[in-house]
Amino acid sequence: MFCRQCSGHSHGNLCIDNIPLFSNLTDQEKESVMNASAHKKYNKGEIIFTYGDYFDNLFVVNRGRVKISKISVLGKEQILRILEPGGFMGELSLFKQTILNSTAEALEPTDICLIRGAKIRDLILKKPEISLKFLQKYSERVEEAEELIEQIGLRDVEQRIANFLLMEIKKIDENYNKSKEYEITLPISKGDLASLIGTTQETLSRKLSNFQDNGWIKLIGQRIIIITDLENLEMIL
Repeated sequence: MFCRQCSGHSHGNLCIDNIPLFSNLTDQEKESVMNASAHKKYNKGEIIFTYGDYFDNLFVVNRGRVKISKISVLGKEQILRILEPGGFMGELSLFKQTILNSTAEALEPTDICLIRGAKIRDLILKKPEISLKFLQKYSERVEEAEELIEQIGLRDVEQRIANFLLMEIKKIDENYNKSKEYEITLPISKGDLASLIGTTQETLSRKLSNFQDNGWIKLIGQRIIIITDLENLEMIL
């Protein structure tokens, strides 16, 4: 199924246009890849794949957001990452037969493009630089995993929360001004945020309330946080 206009925009973008890995492909090559793809829609809460599944595809988020997580033997969820438009998953299956070891869930109405692995492997043989881009992205994910291990193993809950808030501010302003106030909207629910930083929702809510009592933040509703004291947040770290 040819996946033109997957993004829902009137100018007719291709799903592949959202993937930096393929930015150097010609229009003809892009169309060839998309002719070897399928387009699927998922409602909020639907499972895209789960632990133990096998797919020889690259999953590309074209619209919406996807939660990638693992469940422990005790049933505790650990979120590994949140994918937004342009994000992809399943890249390891492109290079060797492998069983998926995580679960992907749509956090909101989500469009996914599934690009056949065989097509991408053919492209890599013609354009080896694509494999280098995959390697770069995989290296970034290894760094993210190491950061997650450090967060949970070496930092207390307050430090993990402060680090998350500072990372969200950097998305708004890389060279942020400590004297300014910044408003951020949590990209995920507090329950999912608690899982992401390795704590419980009750502990997260209590710590955020403490931050507010200390004058470091202001909580607006369930998702909006105004950072009022960046200096003290940095000092927590």
